[in-house]
Amino acid sequence: MSKKVILACVDCGSRNYSTTSKQEQSERLEIKKFCKTCATHTLHRETK
Repeated sequence: MSKKVILACVDCGSRNYSTTSKQEQSERLEIKKFCKTCATHTLHRETK
């Protein structure tokens, strides 16, 4: 069963992206993506 995950920008905290995760992970998912608010590529981390 896949779980919906929300990604938030580390710099501004804007929640820009959502994705699905098929695995239960002990650590939070981190992906470098484009942030519309910052207008740069920044690290986005999984939120609760």
